[in-house]
Amino acid sequence: MTVAPLHLTFACGDYDRTRALSEGTIRPDGIDLTYLRLPVEETFFRMMRHREFEVAELSLSSYVLSLDKGGPDGPPFVALPVFPSRMFRHGSLYCHADAGITAPEDLRGKVVGTPEYQLTACVWMRGILGDRHGVPFDSVEYRTGGQETPGRIEKAGVELPDSVRISAIPEDRTLASMLAEGEIDALCTPRVPGPFVAGDPRVRRVFPDVVAAEKDYYAATGIFPIMHVVVIRRDVYERHPWVAQSLYKALLAAKDEAYGRIYDTSALRFMLPWLIPQLEEARELLGADFWSYGLQRNRETLSTFLRYHHEQGLSRRLWTPEELFAPESLESAVI
Repeated sequence: MTVAPLHLTFACGDYDRTRALSEGTIRPDGIDLTYLRLPVEETFFRMMRHREFEVAELSLSSYVLSLDKGGPDGPPFVALPVFPSRMFRHGSLYCHADAGITAPEDLRGKVVGTPEYQLTACVWMRGILGDRHGVPFDSVEYRTGGQETPGRIEKAGVELPDSVRISAIPEDRTLASMLAEGEIDALCTPRVPGPFVAGDPRVRRVFPDVVAAEKDYYAATGIFPIMHVVVIRRDVYERHPWVAQSLYKALLAAKDEAYGRIYDTSALRFMLPWLIPQLEEARELLGADFWSYGLQRNRETLSTFLRYHHEQGLSRRLWTPEELFAPESLESAVI
């Protein structure tokens, strides 16, 4: 008797490391996968608010927040040690040209905008500023709201300690315009603000040489920050625990295939003139598997993020990396 594959919907960004799944050239064992290419903000909002998808890319911070919010059946999701988004975030800090910020240390006492306090990129940068630049997370004031469009709210409710001074901007304003006008001193955001893209001289980056700062950070810490994980809705996982290993294997295979595709000198795969030299440099600095999945090679990175998340008032307790992931995805058969 032929058993029909399990149909699952996977909401995720359009990435080279997941392209083989979206095109169907790699198929998870026993699964008929519908891949929805969605902007990350839409995926996160729909998954956190309405749990619309069986499998989804999710902000690492939002996922850790969800561990505290489970009802009698436990947290709503279980994660795989798959990281569709990783990014150094020193380039995510912008400031007004007249705010008196000439170095990251000058952020102390300033008013800093952030679309949402709990955004993974912002958790990382607050932690890095505290660890390496003498700017504790509670030494600034925060303003939250839409970056380019008014009305954004925290997609995951947060309860913060009294030491965090935070308030929403007016409903008809945007963080990007307030930065350009000097109504906030700085902005921490995953997306490049509109005034900077337009070349507005009133807005500049806090780290003028972003690449140098990020290379120095990696040399000192060995950390390539993780932004997103892949999660399975808990009800699906509990009915079909085997999907964790099946999805993990397929996602790993898709990532490994992407390594081969990007290192093709016959024709550039992406519109970056020095793509190949930059790839070779990344391999030299970060290692051949610079975009690694799994727990073991990412334990220190995850532990550091979980410490930041807890210190900044977002986690009720300090989670361990092992607690984040489906056990089935952390080991595999050996022949």
